[in-house]
Amino acid sequence: MRPILHIILHFLIPIIIPYLFRMKNKLITIIILCSTIVIDLDHLLAHPIYDPNRSSIGFHPLHSYYAIAIYCVLLYFPRIRLFAIGLLIHILLDYIDSLFMV
Repeated sequence: MRPILHIILHFLIPIIIPYLFRMKNKLITIIILCSTIVIDLDHLLAHPIYDPNRSSIGFHPLHSYYAIAIYCVLLYFPRIRLFAIGLLIHILLDYIDSLFMV
């Protein structure tokens, strides 16, 4: 159940955010925030690709602490700020998921 909820949250949270913060271009915002799921492509480098008992944080290259630091720096650039927010939300959701691992 946990993995299914995790995937649902990766799409549900980006849908909720534009309404919660009353953003103007809701559809564009949702698309940009949902597009940050592309950082999960780094799972293809791992063996096995999916392990329900492995935290993505610190294991996969795009989920590394160095990558997270870069995502924070990206917040300072207005043109890509929304994408950076999406990346950090993605990382936060992955971190929360790792807290519930048995």
